[in-house]
Amino acid sequence: MRVLREELGIGLADVKSVLSEVVAGAHSDTMPEMEFLARKLRASGIDAVAARP
Repeated sequence: MRVLREELGIGLADVKSVLSEVVAGAHSDTMPEMEFLARKLRASGIDAVAARP
């Protein structure tokens, strides 16, 4: 949640819904932005992969 808040600039109220989207594979953005977010998540110990739908 901390990584999402920092990287996406969202507050606690929004991070839970975004986290649900990320876990479900429903969160989308450009591929470079998703890869950047996946790298940040991996650096914090979370297994994450950016994939095209």
